[in-house]
Amino acid sequence: MNAMTQAAFHRLSDPVPDSCHGGLDERVGWLRAIADRLESEAGPLAMLMAKEMGKPVTQGRSEAEKCAWVCRYYADHAVDFLADETIDTDRAESLVTRAPLGLVLAVMPWNFPLWQTFRFAAPALAAGNRILLKHASNVPGCAAAIDRLIADATGSDRLLAHVEVPGSQVKDLIADDRVAAVTFTGSTRAGRKLASACGEHLKKCVLELGGSDPYLVLEDADLDHAAATCAAARMINNGQSCIAAKRLLVAAPVHDEFVDRLRAELAAYEMADPLDPGTKLGPLAREDLRDALHDQVQRSLGDNTAKLIMGGEIPDREGAWYPATLVAGVRRGTPLFEEETFGPVAAVVRVNGATDGVELANATSFGLGAAVFSEDLDLARRTARQLKAGTVAINTQVVSDPRLPFGGTKDSGWGRELGRAGIHEFVNLKTLLRETS
Repeated sequence: MNAMTQAAFHRLSDPVPDSCHGGLDERVGWLRAIADRLESEAGPLAMLMAKEMGKPVTQGRSEAEKCAWVCRYYADHAVDFLADETIDTDRAESLVTRAPLGLVLAVMPWNFPLWQTFRFAAPALAAGNRILLKHASNVPGCAAAIDRLIADATGSDRLLAHVEVPGSQVKDLIADDRVAAVTFTGSTRAGRKLASACGEHLKKCVLELGGSDPYLVLEDADLDHAAATCAAARMINNGQSCIAAKRLLVAAPVHDEFVDRLRAELAAYEMADPLDPGTKLGPLAREDLRDALHDQVQRSLGDNTAKLIMGGEIPDREGAWYPATLVAGVRRGTPLFEEETFGPVAAVVRVNGATDGVELANATSFGLGAAVFSEDLDLARRTARQLKAGTVAINTQVVSDPRLPFGGTKDSGWGRELGRAGIHEFVNLKTLLRETS
C-alpha cells in the first residue's frame, strides 16, 4: 500500500456513528455547501474536464451544475429517506432504521468525472458514510478537485479522500477490512472482476456497467424530432456515454427518410476545440479508445451489408479525433450491433415494425437504457414495457435524474443510484423489535 493510500485511510479512520440520525442536520448543511461550491466553480471545473478528457466546456459546465442539483436534492430529501419506519406487527414496537455502512470505495470512470462521483457521493454522505475515491488514471486533476472541493465546502477532509493506484490494485482495496462496500461504474469486463473480488470478501457492491442502448423509431414517429433526439443522444460527451443512443432500430417504411434526416443532424457536429464554448464534438479521451472505435466500424463494414453514410475515417491531425459517423444497414453479429461503442458513431438497423424492433432491441447482453419513438402513446408504452432495460424513454432521450432510480440489468450491472433507492443502497436496514410488556 503506497503512502498516498495509507494517508487516505488515515484521514477517513474516525468511526461513523451507527445511526443515520446522528449529525443529519450537519450532513444536509454539507451538501448545500458543496452545491454552492460546485456552482461557483463550474467554469474552472469545465475547463479541467476539457483538458483532461476532451469534454466540450459547455457540457462540462452543465455537468458541474447537475452535480449541484443532486447534492441539493438529497439535502432536501435525506430526512424523509432516512426516517425510521414503524411496521404494524404483534410486537409492542417494530421499527426499521437505516444506519450507514462505513467506508465505501468508489471506483469511478473518466467519461463523466464529476457526475459519476457526485451522484453516488451525495446520497452516501447524506446517509453518514465516508468515501475512498479511486478515480480513472487519466483524470487525476478531476479527482484532486473533487477531494479539495468537498473538504473546502464542508471544512472537513475526513469525508472523502482520493487515491491514485492502478486498476490492478483495486482488489487489494476491496480486501481491506476498513472498506465496507464498493460502488463501480465502468466496463462490464472490469465489473465482473470487481464483483468477484467483492464476493470473495463479502462486500456489498453496486455496479453500473456498459450499455448498447437501442432507440426504436416506429413508422408513425415524428421523424424530425426522432432524428434530432437520436443525434443528440448519440453525440453527448463526444459519444462517450453508457446511456448514449448506440443502436437506432428504424421501421422499414421510414428507414431511408430517417437516415437522411439523421445525416443532416449529425453534420452539425463538427470536430473542434473543446475549450471553445460553441464546440459540440471534441476529441475522444485517448487515442487507443479512438482506434478501438474505428476498428469496430471497419469490422462492421467488412460484411458488405453495412453502408458508411458519413465519417468513418481517422482525420490527419494530432489527438484522439474521430468524426461524426453514420453507418446504415447494420445487422446482428457485427461489432456495431453486438458490442458497446464509445464514441460518435451512430448505427442504424432496419426493422419490420414494433415486434421485430423489440426482439432486436433485446438481442443484447446489455440492459441499461432504451427509447421508443411513436405518436401512438399506447403503443409506445406497451413497447417500452417489453424492452429489457433499467430506463426506457418515450419520445425523448435517456438521461439520469436525481429524482429517479438509475441502473441496469443483465450485463449492465445491478443495484440502483439516485432517487430514494440510491440512498438506501449503502445503509444497513436494521430492524428493532420490542416485545409486549
